[in-house]
Amino acid sequence: MSLILLIEQVLNGIQFGVMLFLMAAGLTLIFGVMGLINLAHGSLYMVGAFAAATVAGWTGSFTLALVAALAAAAAAGALVELLVIRRLYDRDHLDQVLATFALILIFSEGTRYVFGSFPLFLDIPAALSGPVVLPGGIFYPLYRLVIIAVGLLVAAGLFVLIAKTRIGIQIRAGEADREMIAALGVDISKLYTLVFALGAALAGLAGALVGAIQSVQVGMGEPVLILAFVVIVIGGIGSIKGALVGALLVGLTDTLGGALLPTLFATFMEPSSANTIGSAVASMAIYILMAGVLLFKPSGLFGAT
Repeated sequence: MSLILLIEQVLNGIQFGVMLFLMAAGLTLIFGVMGLINLAHGSLYMVGAFAAATVAGWTGSFTLALVAALAAAAAAGALVELLVIRRLYDRDHLDQVLATFALILIFSEGTRYVFGSFPLFLDIPAALSGPVVLPGGIFYPLYRLVIIAVGLLVAAGLFVLIAKTRIGIQIRAGEADREMIAALGVDISKLYTLVFALGAALAGLAGALVGAIQSVQVGMGEPVLILAFVVIVIGGIGSIKGALVGALLVGLTDTLGGALLPTLFATFMEPSSANTIGSAVASMAIYILMAGVLLFKPSGLFGAT
């Protein structure tokens, strides 16, 4: 593989990792603060994508599409927390899994009823379409670089929010001892709704951004949800830093594995077998990575011990 192609694959891996971070950051906040296993998080990613595609189709504005994705996902998240999730905090994890799995089915069939079974398409805005020339004469899509930049800006914003603001202090305190902060006068119900809506908005933003390079369709959130859970296990539950590092590791491992392993196997076996075996091993690489991290750090890279 040439150096230029390798750099392109690294950038693809970073872009994929940043998208996973937007999913995993909300998921790890929800799990860390509330202790809730939310399988419906991928459905909120789908809600954001469909909201963006719909508003972009009506208005032709990608900016309004992103705003709609954030608003729709946050509103859906807040509504779900108020109507369903709030009744699950004191239940065991099996009840949470069953209830949020039911929400997946409700969101999927509701979306299918409203939009139909055919995928929607969200066009990349003209100002962000086409490639840019990077140092070394590398042509790379501008829109993918924008996704990387947006993800890193969101990560910086979340670090500031968690570390420097009053609401961030409350979120961190809620992770450590929710009964104590409730006793100190913090409205824990409002805090939970806010955290859930924030996590949903991040998932919706990820769905909208990715919807422009993939089709927007029913069920698009479930494969990403699995990877998001892998990310928070690797990074450590409740850690934004861990979510970012874990997402980048998963994105790079998945992308580079798919690009390099078939070529590696082709050095000592026939091409057809190398492609088959290399692709199979590449699909397992992130789970091998997760197992390796858990072997040495059972709480994740940045999880509380």
